[in-house]
Amino acid sequence: MPQEPVCPKCSAKMDPGFVLDQTYGANTQSTWIEGPATRSFWTGVKLKGRERVPVTTLRCRRCGYLESYAIPDAE
Repeated sequence: MPQEPVCPKCSAKMDPGFVLDQTYGANTQSTWIEGPATRSFWTGVKLKGRERVPVTTLRCRRCGYLESYAIPDAE
């Protein structure tokens, strides 16, 4: 991700943030999961043994365009 991200739509500066995932009793940051989604009866989706990377989302200050990145060291 560039040091000073610029919007690809209108060339304004972009601010880092994240997309919130809300679950029963918790708020969490969205996470990229390696591979295709495989259904699980008990948990909804199987995750065991898959790489997980938090998703950072940039938002344009001017037009509101969102662009997401899954960068391991963004934690």
